[in-house]
Amino acid sequence: MIANKSFCATEFHQRLALSRDKLCLSATLTAGIIGASSAAALRPAHSRIDTMPAQHKEHIAALFSAALKPLLAGSDLPEPVITLERPRDPSHGDIACNIAMQLAKPLKKNPRELAQAIVEAVLANPARLGLVDAVEIAGPGFINLRVAVATKQAVVKRVLADAACYGKTNDGAGHKVLVEFVSANPTGPLHVGHGRQGALGDAMSALLEAQGYEVTREFYYNDAGVQIATLATSVQARGRGSKPGDADWPESAYNGDYIADIAADFLAKKTVSAANGEPVVASGDINDIDSIRRFAVTYLRHEQDLDLQAFGVRFDNYYLESSLYTEGKVASTVAALNAAGKTYEQDGALWLRSTDYGDDKDRVMKKSDGTFTYFVPDVAYHITKWQRGFEKVINVQGSDHHGTIARVRAGLQAVGMGIPQGYPDYVLHKMVTVMKNGEEVKISKRAGSYVTLRDLIEWSAGDAQDEHGQRDLTRGRDAVRFFLISRKADTEFVFDVDLALAQSDENPVYYVQYAHARICSVLAQWGGDEALLRDTSLDVSPLVAPREASLLAKLAEYPEALKKAMEELGPHQVAFYLRDLAGELHSYYNAERVLVDDAALKLARLALLLATRQVLKNGLELIGVSAPARM
Repeated sequence: MIANKSFCATEFHQRLALSRDKLCLSATLTAGIIGASSAAALRPAHSRIDTMPAQHKEHIAALFSAALKPLLAGSDLPEPVITLERPRDPSHGDIACNIAMQLAKPLKKNPRELAQAIVEAVLANPARLGLVDAVEIAGPGFINLRVAVATKQAVVKRVLADAACYGKTNDGAGHKVLVEFVSANPTGPLHVGHGRQGALGDAMSALLEAQGYEVTREFYYNDAGVQIATLATSVQARGRGSKPGDADWPESAYNGDYIADIAADFLAKKTVSAANGEPVVASGDINDIDSIRRFAVTYLRHEQDLDLQAFGVRFDNYYLESSLYTEGKVASTVAALNAAGKTYEQDGALWLRSTDYGDDKDRVMKKSDGTFTYFVPDVAYHITKWQRGFEKVINVQGSDHHGTIARVRAGLQAVGMGIPQGYPDYVLHKMVTVMKNGEEVKISKRAGSYVTLRDLIEWSAGDAQDEHGQRDLTRGRDAVRFFLISRKADTEFVFDVDLALAQSDENPVYYVQYAHARICSVLAQWGGDEALLRDTSLDVSPLVAPREASLLAKLAEYPEALKKAMEELGPHQVAFYLRDLAGELHSYYNAERVLVDDAALKLARLALLLATRQVLKNGLELIGVSAPARM
């Protein structure tokens, strides 16, 4: 967890806007979170999430609250929530408030007259000096404010003072959150869908940590069941010399080249190990199906570890499905459901009365052959999450898991342990279509039936090499991570490898990284000591050009952009913000000279660039993307 040494909780909030054409991705705007509690449970009480353009919203809201007190005296009305928004027309000011229109009817007053009384009180309040320059009334009763120029400029010093902590808060301190993501079956390489989960889950975790939550990243291995048995028989068949297409090749077997690799290493009696697990030594006996199964599962877990390492995704804990059986957790869950009277037997099977909890029909827990259906261990697993003290749990999974939500939640309610309704939260994502050379890519030689995450990283890396002449996958990792979080989870996604390789404004990750590198170039050309720019006594009052004002406003939005992205579990909004910030930087660079003769103006502009570089770096780091000094 990241330590938050300094933070700002008074920045203004603004909805993020990003050209969909620039990202070359189509998307709907429907929610990707399953569970009404998802955003609300992460949002502080009595807050209102609205669009804000600048900083100090709490101070401005306090001005309105103070103005309203005498007007509300004697009434039974509760203190209202002050909503501050950006006016649609920038010429109307920096902030708009419709509180007069909200209160006019209950107070039985004319809205413009009420607005006038509020404006007079705000202007008379000494606390507004240096914060608000002007307050005006527009239309039927809107109140528009113009924030003081010095207040807008102060964001430069705030960013440079907070540095890597700018945008972070301690709002979630003392609260534990478990984020489960990827959780791939160890039956093959990670595919691009797992990559989307990895990018989304890791970025969500970072967003939560940026607000002070104690986050555990967990990977759940489904290392039991039919698919694992199929993996073992597939490796066994390969070890016996059979291959896909042969008459004796099992119909349900996995066909990828990786099966042959596992079989060869098993016969060679090699040793493999995976994260959070003991090394496994292959027996080499092709008739020993248990040894084959253990070796194959660990082999593929190791391969997945390598893919995740290349992707820059780490986990704090790995949980094995098999442990739910060996430790008796599945049996105890079934016993608890039986004891609670929430099960019944029919047609030789054991059923859960899931309709008592909103499911469309009751569900089979234990089939007539004595095996459990797949949602039973899921219920047992989530009971362990609750017992481990995670009152907030977020599962990032593919949209094909939608059908399991109702039955898992029903099982958790039925055990009578006090687990709340809507536990856990789900963020479901749609799969990814991969385009390369203008055509859809559907299969991979490595996997046999799908594009792997490793394929995508390698394709997107191009021919880049590191300083030792080795292939550098950083570029590929950056492109894949940025692209895969750049749309809401439940939207269709087209990953264009050609776009990921393009070194142009059309490539969003290149566009953002180039903004960072461009600033590094200007600072290098200046050649001065950056400590001069971080000095709190530096005069930033020369920053009055229109493009400077736009860039200042965008920097001030960053803390609330992070907060909103966290509350909505929408890391795509970070990509949106970074794209917008890069656009503001490029526009400013093209409009104004930085290294001018006027020493005061030059230092102020260099400080503005340094602050912009800091925010670009902070945002890119949060989503797991590098911030290169040269492009």
